[in-house]
Amino acid sequence: MSPQQHPNIDTAVRYHRAVAGFATGDELAAFFHPDATHHELPNALFPEGNVRDLAGLCAAAEAGRTGLSAQSFEVVNALAMGDQVAMEVLWTGTTAVPLGDLPAGHTLRAHIATFLEFRDGKITAQRNYDCYEPLTPA
Repeated sequence: MSPQQHPNIDTAVRYHRAVAGFATGDELAAFFHPDATHHELPNALFPEGNVRDLAGLCAAAEAGRTGLSAQSFEVVNALAMGDQVAMEVLWTGTTAVPLGDLPAGHTLRAHIATFLEFRDGKITAQRNYDCYEPLTPA
């Protein structure tokens, strides 16, 4: 971390690293305020979007462990002002099981804009705008 890097950006990057490592339970919850919410706007995988509380977020992370064999987040850009962080992230995931017409082992990519709100160093709200590359078999 550079001397000028905002502490909430550091937390946001550590959080994305933990998710990439399939963190669940207390390890994942440690990044969040107990009353946190996660809003996933409509996208190719979740056409209706999702709104989750902390328990739902942890459950989704657990489910992700069975659907993916690997994932990574490349932080392209991050900006902070006050208690808010905006990040541009490239997510890559490898399916562990078939997903619709996609076979196990297929690589998925999404360009993500995520907006995080913090209180006392913990994430209180997350909004994701996930733009998936075409979901077509190779």
